[in-house]
Amino acid sequence: MAEPRAAADVPVSDLGSYQDAVRLVLTSDLITAVHPRPGLLDRVLLWADQLTRDFRDLFGYTLIATTHQVRLVRRLDTLNPSRVKIFTNRAGKAFDRRRLAYLCLVLGSFQRSRVEISLADLVRLFGPVANSIEGLGFDPVVPGHKGAVVDVLGWLVERGALRLSDGSAEAWARGDGGDALYDIDHDICTAIFRPARPVQHLTSAAGLLDGLSASAERRVRRLLLEHPVVYYADLDAEAAAVLRRDDVVENLARLTGLAVERRAEGVLLADPGGRFTDKPFPGRGGAVNRAAGLLIAKIADALEEPGALAEVEPPVETEVQRDLLARIDSALPQAGVVHDLAWSSAERPPAPPQRPERLVLVERHRLEALIEELYEQFGAASFTGAWQQDPYGLLDAAVVLLTDLRLIRPVPGGVLLLPAAVRYRNITLAIPAPPEGQLDVFEREDSV
Repeated sequence: MAEPRAAADVPVSDLGSYQDAVRLVLTSDLITAVHPRPGLLDRVLLWADQLTRDFRDLFGYTLIATTHQVRLVRRLDTLNPSRVKIFTNRAGKAFDRRRLAYLCLVLGSFQRSRVEISLADLVRLFGPVANSIEGLGFDPVVPGHKGAVVDVLGWLVERGALRLSDGSAEAWARGDGGDALYDIDHDICTAIFRPARPVQHLTSAAGLLDGLSASAERRVRRLLLEHPVVYYADLDAEAAAVLRRDDVVENLARLTGLAVERRAEGVLLADPGGRFTDKPFPGRGGAVNRAAGLLIAKIADALEEPGALAEVEPPVETEVQRDLLARIDSALPQAGVVHDLAWSSAERPPAPPQRPERLVLVERHRLEALIEELYEQFGAASFTGAWQQDPYGLLDAAVVLLTDLRLIRPVPGGVLLLPAAVRYRNITLAIPAPPEGQLDVFEREDSV
């Protein structure tokens, strides 16, 4: 089947502007007049029609574009844990399960007939519903519960779904007797919560996935777009054959403005300008980013030592996905599901074309020894006040980052080094001169 040409009606002189709009849509959970920052909405709306066609024809995605907001509704074939990181408070801390539940309940409390709501009224509406859910609840005398509400409201304000017109949620949380008044943008609230299928019809988290209903070409395009790197060993035979086609990969490069890197193990779209990623690496992204780069460099040094690191057979990606789905489904409530309209588990995916090659295992004790070496080499103060007394906490954060970048894969007892990590074996390290005394990593010319 012929590959639909990306940006087919975009003149060469405007291709850069169009690719910029594509990147903005893909890296933003929602675009409004104020989020992610003022001015971006107009840059995207300029290309709304072409964007709608490309996302529909290439990926099966739905672009919702109005004069007030733009939202891309994705259809996924596999679970992507990194997507949850769009839910964070203003300090960048990820929402826990309480905050995610409160967000859903708060959105469900807004009535179309109301254009504004006070914080006191909001609590009276969603509080009883929260208390009716076993294990959740809401108690205004519990500081953690009030703090969760403040984080949820701040998240909605940041995206323009709510606008604070009077008062302060923080004063309310402190118990100072304050209140807050919010204007509600119902269109943006509706755009925020748009599941692929009605959640009350789901008997499995797999019902949110397309599974094998999408063509192999579409599945491969989605993987290349949503993941830093795609490995042949993780795909079934049909999808692996598509990934080897130049027309599919080059078409996505034209759409996004990224550079193709093809290796024996797989394909990635590299970002030389750092314009299409929420996790530039390596880079000056703080202590976690720098520590992750240093760990990769240390592991690369260990690879040069014969027999220093063992190789093991990694788990098959389809098996990992099935296990993750089973663990999610074990927590699904049984009440409230409309069984006569239920969406059950997707068709069992086929096995990859072959077992993946053996990968290097870096055991946990070896990782802990490496982070201790870094603290000894550069000094604890080099890792900022937040981490100088918590080397293992910094190690855990660096492992999460490297996992999101698909450079390593956590397994019981340690991590597996994935092939793409080797591209960073020559990271250049430097310590800026005093008085800063801060550890840094020089950026490569590309980033995942």
